[in-house]
Amino acid sequence: TEPRVAAGKRYIISRRPLPRNPSMNQEWNNFLAQQGASADTLDFGNPTGELADAQTGSIMTPLTDLGLIRASGADAVDFLHNLLTNDVEALPADGANRYGFCTPKGRLLASILMWRDGADLMLSLAADLHEGIFKKLSMYVLRSQVKLSDASGQQVIIGLAGAQAEAALAGFGALPATTMHTTAIDNGRIIRIGDQRYLLVLDAAAAPAAWQKLSTHARPAGLNAWRWLDICSGVPQISAATQEEFIPQMINYELIGGVSFKKGCYPGQEIVARTQYLGKIKRRMYRAHLEGGQPVAGSPIFAPETGDQACGMVVNAAAAPHGGHDVLAVIQTSCADAGRLYLGDRNGPLLTIHPLPYQVS
Repeated sequence: TEPRVAAGKRYIISRRPLPRNPSMNQEWNNFLAQQGASADTLDFGNPTGELADAQTGSIMTPLTDLGLIRASGADAVDFLHNLLTNDVEALPADGANRYGFCTPKGRLLASILMWRDGADLMLSLAADLHEGIFKKLSMYVLRSQVKLSDASGQQVIIGLAGAQAEAALAGFGALPATTMHTTAIDNGRIIRIGDQRYLLVLDAAAAPAAWQKLSTHARPAGLNAWRWLDICSGVPQISAATQEEFIPQMINYELIGGVSFKKGCYPGQEIVARTQYLGKIKRRMYRAHLEGGQPVAGSPIFAPETGDQACGMVVNAAAAPHGGHDVLAVIQTSCADAGRLYLGDRNGPLLTIHPLPYQVS
C-alpha cells in the first residue's frame, strides 16, 4: 500500500499490519501463536466475536503493541520528574498515572503509563516508539544515578476487561480498590486502569500459565478489541505515525490526568503552560465513527471549511462491533462544530462525532 501525501506530510490511510514488539519474549510470542493469535495479534481468528465480547462480555488481550522500560537507581524519580509532563514525585507506592514526554516545542514524543515497582519505576509506551524513546531518555542520564533497562523481554502485559475481569484476577491476589492504583502479586502486578479494566503485568515465564487460568472467566481477544475499548474511554496512545504531531492538550491529556501544571520545568513545559493559560485550544481530540474507509493512526481528516488542507488527524482507530470504525482524532474545533468531516480527502467517508466519557471544554 502506497502512502498518501497531503499538505506536505506523509499519511497512511489503508490498513497495514503493526509490527510486534521486537524485544518481546519469544516464548510468549510462540505461546500466543499456539493459542491462535494472528501474526500482528490484532485478533485470535474471530474479530467480530471478539468485538462483541469486548462490548458485552469479558476479554483478555496480550498487549504486544506495548514496550516496557525500567528506571532504577537513587535518582530515578528526580530524573523522570524533570522530563515528563506529570508529577513523578507525587506518584504513590501503589499508584499509576499517565505522563507525556515532549520535545522542547511541546510536541509529544510519547504517551506513557507509569507505575512504581518497589524502588523502581516502570514505563509502558507504544512498542514502535520503544527503541527511540529508550535511546533519547538515555541521553539525559549523564551523571545521574539512574539505570534504564529494556524490560519488554522480561515482563509481559495482559489486558482484562468486562464484568468477569475481577473474577478472572481474584486468584492472583488482592485487586486495586480504585482506578490508577496497583497491587503487587507473585511474579508481577495488577493495575486498575478503569471501570472493569485491568492490566496484569507478569514475569514472562509466568504468563502462559496465567493465560490458561484467566481463560476460565475471559475469552481471548486481539489488539483491535482492546483498542476499541481505549477509544470508547477516550484514552489516546501516541505511536510512530503521530509522534511530534500534538501538544498534550490536543489529545485531551490534561483531562485524563496526564499533565500537572504545578510541577517544575520539563521539555516543552513553557508552551504547554502557555497554551493552557493564555489561549483557547483550537484543536481537540474527538471520538468519531465512520462506515467506510480503513482509518489508521496518522490518517488525515478534511472539512469544507479548510479546503484541500487537512483539518485533523486520526490518533487511534479500531473496527467497531456494529460495523465500520471508531476513531480518536484531533480536529480543529471549528470544523468539528460544523460537523462535516471526511477521512482521507474531501470526498472520503463521513465521520460522525460521538460523545467522550468526559467533558471537553
